[in-house]
Amino acid sequence: MKAPMPGFSRNAEGQACLADAPLTELLAAARTPTPAYLYDVGAISNTMESLTAALGDERHVAAYSVKANGAGSIIRAVASAGAGADVVSGAELEVARACGVQADRIVMSGVGKTDEELDLAISSRILSVQVESVEEIDRVAARARALGTSVRIGLRINPSVLADTHAHIATGHDKAKFGIALDDVGRAWELADAGAPHVEAIGVSTHVGSMLMTPEPYLQSARAVCTVARARRAGGKRLDYVSFGGGYGIDQGERPASPPWEFVREALQLLAQEGLEDLRLVVEPGRSIVGPHGVLVARVVQTKISGGRRWAMVDAGMNDLLRPALYQARHRIEPLDHPPGGREWRVVGPVCETADDFGDHALGDSPPSAVVIRDAGAYGFAMASQYNGRPLPSEVFAAEGRVRSVSRSPGRTGWVHSRLRA
Repeated sequence: MKAPMPGFSRNAEGQACLADAPLTELLAAARTPTPAYLYDVGAISNTMESLTAALGDERHVAAYSVKANGAGSIIRAVASAGAGADVVSGAELEVARACGVQADRIVMSGVGKTDEELDLAISSRILSVQVESVEEIDRVAARARALGTSVRIGLRINPSVLADTHAHIATGHDKAKFGIALDDVGRAWELADAGAPHVEAIGVSTHVGSMLMTPEPYLQSARAVCTVARARRAGGKRLDYVSFGGGYGIDQGERPASPPWEFVREALQLLAQEGLEDLRLVVEPGRSIVGPHGVLVARVVQTKISGGRRWAMVDAGMNDLLRPALYQARHRIEPLDHPPGGREWRVVGPVCETADDFGDHALGDSPPSAVVIRDAGAYGFAMASQYNGRPLPSEVFAAEGRVRSVSRSPGRTGWVHSRLRA
């Protein structure tokens, strides 16, 4: 197994670096203004290689969660490292396939798949459509019949486990919209079996939530999957896979997180303990693969000092990085050209919302001209919007000290023209 590569570092001069190069140099080479996302594609690939190595067996699948970051450069990198994909829309499925992910290593989740999306998944012959309600089974069967073919499905169960994470990213408890309640699993199997020959039920999956810092809640929900799988096989039915989901957290400077391969190691041990080691294991990591290896660079537009309060206004806002406003997530914000320290400033964005606030950060007596927002590789650009008429940021993809590709912002003019045509 390769040692994981660092996503962010500082050189001997104290400059913020990514992909073994100062961020200032990468931005200059990319010829792009701020705000801009930068990613270390080499580190992302290396992290995925370490995870696939931990799985050990080619039949197991590390299904990269495309929703974390759907950039083609990143999906091609993880696909080359042996990853499959977990998709939650038809568009994500198309991007994954176009970037080289094998169809039989793709699972599709989501509570409200449209008929068009189901048709695409079925005709693409993906590994499994993971149904999230009893009612969805009849819909999937109907689409397969209409296409004159069959579809492989897995039941995504709701394990009734409340993970220690933010309410908006806890998905495995009784009040969540996700998954089939344990009391309804028997009825779900009956409907799936009744759909033969157009429906083949081959798996059981779950997802308990995101930003899991240790394997315990992950394994708790995984045990519920194993219980369902054992009961299914006891009834003489075939299964091909179990999926324990993802949600592996990352260290954002507040507390350490277990590495993704530790989750995988314990998941494989659990399968063996449960007598299910012959089944394929599917895991669905996203954040842990890309989160630490991406940053958002912003320029300090101006400062404001009033009544003892000190603000630093930057040109990146909640439209560029929504997580602090949506999840109360804290991202480390540091000077670009020297390490953090000294006086704290309240870092805020330009969006006309009180929630456009990134918290207090040690920027020094006088704020720098630019800052780096760390651990922004996942659910950053993917959730960005053009609210307040602010264009999407650029994205810069780097590896081994140089820029590999740039996805440029449409800029203010692009937004204005799109609105005038509306």
